[in-house]
Amino acid sequence: MKKQNLREKTVADLQVREKELAEQLFGFRLQKVVGQLEKPAKIRNAKRELARVLTIIREKQSEA
Repeated sequence: MKKQNLREKTVADLQVREKELAEQLFGFRLQKVVGQLEKPAKIRNAKRELARVLTIIREKQSEA
């Protein structure tokens, strides 16, 4: 998801997205251990998007 799209969302929506990404990342790590992960880049992409979401949440909370 693009940064601009994330900035338009509310903090509550971003927190929901954070939970989704954390669960997704956990699933990818589990698949990696079992040997079922087809594209290891998915882990990197999930980590980056999670970091983007967390950064924008912190920015919005510091503004308020």
